[in-house]
Amino acid sequence: MSSSLIASGTEYPCRMTGKRRRGGPGRGLESAIAAMTQKREALLSPLAAISADATRRHNRKPEDIRTPFSRDSDRIIHTRAYTRYIDKTQVFYLVENDHITHRVIHVQLVSKIARTIGRCLRLNEDLIEATALGHDIGHTPYGHFGENCLSALCNEEGIGSFQHNVQSVRFLDRIEDCDLTLQVLDGILCHNGEADDVRIAPRTCTGWDAFDQMVEDATRDKRPGPPMTLEGCVVKFADTIAYIGRDLQDAREIGLIADDVKIPAICRDILGENNHDIINTLIIDLLENSDTTDEGFISYSPGVEEALIALRSFSRQYIYNNPLLCSEREKIRTMYATLFHACLADIAHERQHARIYTDYINSGHVSRTYLDSATPAELTRDFIAGMTDRYFARRFEECIIPRRIEGRF
Repeated sequence: MSSSLIASGTEYPCRMTGKRRRGGPGRGLESAIAAMTQKREALLSPLAAISADATRRHNRKPEDIRTPFSRDSDRIIHTRAYTRYIDKTQVFYLVENDHITHRVIHVQLVSKIARTIGRCLRLNEDLIEATALGHDIGHTPYGHFGENCLSALCNEEGIGSFQHNVQSVRFLDRIEDCDLTLQVLDGILCHNGEADDVRIAPRTCTGWDAFDQMVEDATRDKRPGPPMTLEGCVVKFADTIAYIGRDLQDAREIGLIADDVKIPAICRDILGENNHDIINTLIIDLLENSDTTDEGFISYSPGVEEALIALRSFSRQYIYNNPLLCSEREKIRTMYATLFHACLADIAHERQHARIYTDYINSGHVSRTYLDSATPAELTRDFIAGMTDRYFARRFEECIIPRRIEGRF
């Protein structure tokens, strides 16, 4: 053990080996690391979130050698919902190409970019990492279009619209009951809608009641507003930085955009023409125009924001609304409707052999408190939202293709 961590003096028993080890007077490993964390956090910006600010809804387990926000990162990556990132569409659904971005890569890029920004601005990297890793857990199969399909079905059933940011909170706070900190859940809830933001300053959140009301309002299409921490604001910006150039790179990789199609001149002149330059420009501009010590805000310069708006417009036309990408949308819409109503019927008839029971309700991985309060439509929404693209397609096939019997029953 490093002498900088445990001062020499008395001995204490090591929990891992049971052997006696030397330590500070009357202080165990946890208290020594806590002191080191406090010393390190004293070097952060005066407006940064610190461990002492962390607030949990239940706080069922005592804190350990990790900071509260670092514990949240660990809890997130050990969820089943996080594991399913591996086969979730980012943008290019139904495209078989191992070199394009899937959701699992996107969240890692957001985490890395946001931590780079946070380190330079002296913000809390543990909080940034947890927020970034969890921010897209609520995404549906087939990306944002799948989100639109599921939202329409949810509205028909009277349970409000579907929002992937709300679903991310739902998975982590209710369905898998991770007991994350308010700061992390707030950053996850407030991460989207970045296209409208040039400069973001944190808002005040008075506690869990106010947060729960924001979640409820979001299902009625009311945007939750900016995050409560500067760290959450950084993740909100990093989300755009991670995808805006990468989507362009991926679109060229799969031939959706021809090599001779140029992005607007203002984008080339200010941001650059490739993902590397775009990321670098946006990060440097944020660092030069943000304030984390006095007023407290994260901001682009007007010129960079103008170029970014132009690039978003270009991407909508040539990528997100490209007819080649959108040609199968009506089939996907039909898949969603078929599967949604099949799950509702399975619940109504209590078909215990159905997938919504065997793989979800009775799986043993879902909170009992949640199951006791969720309606059939909510259970169906959450089951489908958690599916990977491949699992979604297999369940649809089960709904429409008769089951064959080999030889005999």
